[in-house]
Amino acid sequence: MHKFRLARRIAAVLFLTCGALAAQNFTDIKPSPQQLEWQDLEFGVIIHFGTNTFLDREWGDGTADPKVFNPTNFDPEQWMRAIKAAGATYVVFVAKHHDGFCLWPTEQTNYSVKSSPWQNGQGDVVRQVSDAARKYGLKFGVYLSPWDRHEPKYQNSAEYDDYYIAELGELASNYGNLVEWWLDGAGSGGHVYNFPRFIENLRMYQPNTLVFADAALFEYGDTRWVGNEEGTIPYENWNVLDRHGYLRWRPVEADTPLHKAHWFWHPNDEGSLKTVEELLSTYDNTVGHGGQWMLGLAPDRRGLLPDADVKRLEEFGAAVRKRYGDNLIAKDHIRNPSSDAALDGDPDTFWSAPAGSHHAILEVNFPHPVTFDRSMLMEWLNDGQHVEHYRIEAWDGKGWKRLVEGHAIGHKKIDSFPSTTTMRVRLNILSSSSETRIREFQLFSGSDR
Repeated sequence: MHKFRLARRIAAVLFLTCGALAAQNFTDIKPSPQQLEWQDLEFGVIIHFGTNTFLDREWGDGTADPKVFNPTNFDPEQWMRAIKAAGATYVVFVAKHHDGFCLWPTEQTNYSVKSSPWQNGQGDVVRQVSDAARKYGLKFGVYLSPWDRHEPKYQNSAEYDDYYIAELGELASNYGNLVEWWLDGAGSGGHVYNFPRFIENLRMYQPNTLVFADAALFEYGDTRWVGNEEGTIPYENWNVLDRHGYLRWRPVEADTPLHKAHWFWHPNDEGSLKTVEELLSTYDNTVGHGGQWMLGLAPDRRGLLPDADVKRLEEFGAAVRKRYGDNLIAKDHIRNPSSDAALDGDPDTFWSAPAGSHHAILEVNFPHPVTFDRSMLMEWLNDGQHVEHYRIEAWDGKGWKRLVEGHAIGHKKIDSFPSTTTMRVRLNILSSSSETRIREFQLFSGSDR
């Protein structure tokens, strides 16, 4: 009897000890290799095209006649050329929106391109878009709306889950490797989705695909929605999300359309097209806040991106290259073997502060005065996100002057500040949870202003 009580006490102590050891902090969580690769993509596009395009709608109700879908000059390669010019690296295509109309010849319903006059009902939009994306070196992903306002099976949760999973299987097994699976949570109409089953089936076909989902779908997603469609990631941005005390690495993706408040094409809509300056601001407030930017594009009834949209994408790409294409540090700093891995313009190398340190300084010296007003930092995240407080400082001849201060770096942090001229600048890590590792420290002049 005494031995039994002793065993129970030992078991209780072990349980409490193991529980304490298992307790985690934000800085303990590490990303998967797939998440790291995805975060390096930084900028993607999501493309909306379907019956809504031909009916001047944003939200289809599932009653559109498939015969309205008939683009006269469908050319996804034209889309990809504009997307590449903008600097994007991947494409997510809306294979089925909430109206239920399928842009591939699914075997699950006739409510698809099979019933349209386009290419005599023999066409496959998803196939042609995925082929075009890969031809131009862009990764490809899919959006398959769980909400379906056309399919009769939607009224029965179990039957519709079978239907959705069958469509998922077609898309996940027939169109190559998918970089991202967009799991939109819009709408439900009382339907309770079997998300665990959805993801289990997806993983059988696509084990490396990252699932985008609302933060509420915490356990099903690999990336998370930012919470708005304005293209703004609030700072400070940490990659780890806490739901009810359980932590996961869930980097942020911010989606926003090229046309204000419009995801689908609409006639006479040139006035809603965002300016280059608005797009640059969005870039700085998404990618520059350590997140992913997903820009919404919409082909017109011809099956082409409108000329004004193509021009704006080209202008934006040129503006980004002008603003961030001339890294003053990599071009002209005095070489220092101990720190050059963070100063060489190569994000595949990184500088590491001394092991176990919680404070460090990375100093850059120039052979002559340089003038700059913008900086970019990248943290090496393989071991987690650790920088908690930093400053960028410039030597003014008498002491170190603070230019900017922040409390998180993460994948990438872009800062701007008054124009400064100096021969010495430094990144001062005031606090980090463990030794800091920096992939890149870059400076730029404000020649675009």
